Amino acid sequence: MYTSGKYNSRGPALIPRMKIKHRIYYITLFSVVLLGLIATGMFQFWPHSIESTADWTLDKRSIHDAPLIRLPVSSPIPERGDLSCRMHTCFDVYRCGYNPKNRIKVYIYPLQRFADELGVPISSTGLSREYNDLLSAISDSDFYTDDVTRACLFIPSIDVLNQNSLRIRETAQALAMLPRWDKGMNHLLFNMLPGGPPDYNTALDVPRDRALLAGGGFSTWTYRQGYDISIPVYSPLSADVELPEKQPGPRRYFILSSQTAIHREYRAELERLKEENGEALLLLDKCSNLSQGAASARKRCYKGQVYDYPQILQESSFCVVLRGARLGQATLSDVLQAGCVPVILADSYILPFSEVLDWKRASVVIPEEKLSEMYTILKSIPHRQVEEMQRQARWFWDAYFSSMKAVGLTTLQIINDRIYPYAARTYEQWNNPPVVKWSSVNSPLFLPLIPPRAPGFTAVVLTYDRVESLFRVITEISKVPSLAKLLVVWNNQNKSPPEESLWPKVSVPLKVVRTKENKLSNRFFPYDEIETEAVLAIDDDIIMLTSDELQFGYEYFNYLYTYKMPGDIKNWVDAHMNCEDIAMNFLVANITGKAPIKVTPRKKFKCPECTAIDGLSLDQTHMVERSECINKFASVFGTMPLKVVEHRADPVLYKDDFPEKLKSFPNIGSL
Repeated sequence: MYTSGKYNSRGPALIPRMKIKHRIYYITLFSVVLLGLIATGMFQFWPHSIESTADWTLDKRSIHDAPLIRLPVSSPIPERGDLSCRMHTCFDVYRCGYNPKNRIKVYIYPLQRFADELGVPISSTGLSREYNDLLSAISDSDFYTDDVTRACLFIPSIDVLNQNSLRIRETAQALAMLPRWDKGMNHLLFNMLPGGPPDYNTALDVPRDRALLAGGGFSTWTYRQGYDISIPVYSPLSADVELPEKQPGPRRYFILSSQTAIHREYRAELERLKEENGEALLLLDKCSNLSQGAASARKRCYKGQVYDYPQILQESSFCVVLRGARLGQATLSDVLQAGCVPVILADSYILPFSEVLDWKRASVVIPEEKLSEMYTILKSIPHRQVEEMQRQARWFWDAYFSSMKAVGLTTLQIINDRIYPYAARTYEQWNNPPVVKWSSVNSPLFLPLIPPRAPGFTAVVLTYDRVESLFRVITEISKVPSLAKLLVVWNNQNKSPPEESLWPKVSVPLKVVRTKENKLSNRFFPYDEIETEAVLAIDDDIIMLTSDELQFGYEYFNYLYTYKMPGDIKNWVDAHMNCEDIAMNFLVANITGKAPIKVTPRKKFKCPECTAIDGLSLDQTHMVERSECINKFASVFGTMPLKVVEHRADPVLYKDDFPEKLKSFPNIGSL
């Protein structure tokens, strides 16, 4: 009773004392909270995609705020990885498409935390500082897109840089759950420390289907040439230690070895070299009298004398980089930063970015079995060349090794060059320091192809006014399964093409292009209407080819003919109305270094509409001019690019006695 009475006497008495403005404040606060809860609930049930299009900004990458995804035990696991994958088999270039900037678009998945059914994370480290820096650099670059529908390449926010921190099976399951995974097609994974004890595989052990791998320890056995990208093992000292660039020239030591925990056989061989060459070689090891930690990692010792690392590397002309438990070593990055020429002894190691970097200009690669000959080999290199290599080594580090940004953007640029080879960086751009003028080096010539907007090939038919023959050619070509479009180049400025209703009915688009001048070179112009990689250039009187013969083969050299033909060859062809086919053969033979292939015809050439008046080949001077043009073209090229070959391709399947349906090209006939 007493307690109840006290409550009743004090409780009601408090209410009248609350000021009206306070009451309004609490009512307003309650209303705001209530509305917030209602809005949150509506958002949870509102249709939205897991593929957020929000910008990949720093506040989005807090691992603590990322949504948690639990992986059922029965979650699918990707295949181990297809060693046969190449860009033309496991990468969908049509996702990249044509764009005027010749730049792939890269999408980064929103950050998520993955754990198994018990809540145990798939990684012991979550998102490392290095991977966070890499994703930040990509998201700030011109490659990045937040529109998943425009993306050519997808990068998971799952950190697989260090395999030691991963649960292999669960990481693979997390990859398979990505919305756009599609067997790893067009996905890129970054890994610097692959494998684990005792075998230390040279590629990431996480099953990854067809995904591209940018790996830091590839060997020739695990590297998929032209598909994977070999990247450096990033050295954390790059961000912690600033080494000012040192001028090339002689150093205090000739050879320096700074690695710790190397194989005892290599250590014994290095000690023998030290005994033979004295002070020219400095052999460092871990300091036994220092406590373990970050400080000891930056020290090296020799007979009790302590040296600062990596600063000591700048005191040597050559620095040894030996294989350890893994092929890829962070020591390589430290050596390059110091401007010391790396001497690499790691058999089968795929050097970082070797697809585009010429490592002969910055390093010396010696087989492991020749370690005992290392001093003699290095002594044979001229001093001037050593200085150039020192300069090149430092520039490689500045341009491609110095940060996770440099590593990430270099990787994307290499992929970009594969997708848009006609706009790719040249050998000089990849390898020449801006301040150094190297002698001109002829870069390999890639076909200037753009990623096609359509598969198949385009047939470009050059015509003047042989309408009946033209229509027959169109009818035959339209039967070819791979034909994507027909482009008729109307070379007659005095006569209009036939009306649209008179043209043959074909199942592919047909476009007529009227030219301003009557030139034979018009057949090789790269018209905007051409949307395919391959082009078949054919005259309007070639009616004896079958669809099987056309399907058999074709090549694309129009761009080179139009823009890269040497000298005045094009003008000569246009002035004489002759030899455009010979000019094309000269060009292709000069580029490829290969001989033409003689393909025997199915039957004798016939042209019902050809007369002595309109047939170029029937003119008496025609063959004389063709002999002259061969001499002319050879003088322009400075050599005879056409090669003698005792080979021709004869269609012989027609002789074999087995069912027609089993023949790939049953309509290729006899001579």
